[in-house]
Amino acid sequence: MTTLAADREIEALMALHPKGFDLSLDRITRLLERLGNPQDLLPPVIHIAGTNGKGSCAAFSRALLEAAGHLVHVHTSPHLVNWAERYRLAAEGGGKLVDDETFAEAIARVAKANDGQKITLFEILTAVTFILFSEHPAEAAIIEVGLGGRFDATNVVARPAVSVIMPVSMDHEAYLGDRVELIAAEKAGIMKRGCPVVIGAQESETALQVLIETAERLECPTFVYGQDFLAFEENGRMVYQDEDGLMDLPPPRLPGRHQFANAAAAIAAVKAAGFEISHRAAEKAMTSVAWPGRMQKLAQGRLAELAPKGADIWLDGGHNPGAGVVIAEALAEQEEKNPRPLFLISGMINTKDQSGYFRAFKGLVRHVYTVPVSLSDAGVPNDELAIRATDAGLTAEPVSSVANALMLLRDTWDGPAPRILIGGSLYLAGAVLAENGTPPT
Repeated sequence: MTTLAADREIEALMALHPKGFDLSLDRITRLLERLGNPQDLLPPVIHIAGTNGKGSCAAFSRALLEAAGHLVHVHTSPHLVNWAERYRLAAEGGGKLVDDETFAEAIARVAKANDGQKITLFEILTAVTFILFSEHPAEAAIIEVGLGGRFDATNVVARPAVSVIMPVSMDHEAYLGDRVELIAAEKAGIMKRGCPVVIGAQESETALQVLIETAERLECPTFVYGQDFLAFEENGRMVYQDEDGLMDLPPPRLPGRHQFANAAAAIAAVKAAGFEISHRAAEKAMTSVAWPGRMQKLAQGRLAELAPKGADIWLDGGHNPGAGVVIAEALAEQEEKNPRPLFLISGMINTKDQSGYFRAFKGLVRHVYTVPVSLSDAGVPNDELAIRATDAGLTAEPVSSVANALMLLRDTWDGPAPRILIGGSLYLAGAVLAENGTPPT
């Protein structure tokens, strides 16, 4: 967990450098040269892009490799509560979040090398990733793309062990394009000539075609979900299949049927990267995988205690229409097994398609409580968000906070113990975990 030293370094950088994205590799390349090109000194890299499912794929990949006894670094973004969540350093018995002293020292070193030149905070923090991962021993590094792919600051690894493209859908249109094939082309930018590529389950045939054509043009060994590997449910188990045969596994610990496909992509990626995964290691990974803020059950904590007695509370940071669909499907699946009235507490930011997200829950959610997103200056006002939810065919009312929404539901609902989803933004998910007293570890 970060404490004052790393936070102070980051706050100083935020005061110097602009927030937001400025898609180019020139600045990060210049900075890394000054640092001795640490990105060229990494263990085999699993590089993951996509609109949805990147983080889950990273979590499954980590679980698989660690279950097989490997030392693994993991870079993900954004963080939920603490900046250190972005950097998990390899350790015996499982990776640990970077300690504050190591983190602060790396940030200061990168900032000094940058020498006040124009750069974005994400580029500085990506350079920190390469410093940390090159200076601490590991057998693999899992690196999640921040935004897009082609011009993302992580896209300076010349020869990844495998490039993974998870489901592509509409998001960040202002930066990546307003058609799914344009977004797919940006994500495909992480593919490197001759390096293996794993393409996860794609809803869009157009996106899939762009990804396959790019991989073929670059002469990449390519493994496509539904063609070269897949996963399906059978008798409450997960069956993974590829050219090596079948693995009969426990269902993934992460809830939702979409996690079968995410887990399958991770198994294919780890194998394509050259690692052997035994049946026993895959079994262990499915039952041990963890990914905070994504369909995470809040069983206890300060906020959870405010909910109606016996409530089933879920937290998810998914924030676009594609994420809304898979979250709604996961909740519908739970409804089939254990029926409960479902309520949604939602906060969103203004760069997302709010009505598109809410439409996924039509006919499933009884009522929506909209709340402000305190950790982002791009948060949609809760009264305006309630209108977006109403436009999507839901009933909604603005409430001042998640705590007040939970208490309002507790005081007004007199039916059976409800199921509650808190979602719509990773900023909201982070604020909830902090307020609940259950930050990621």
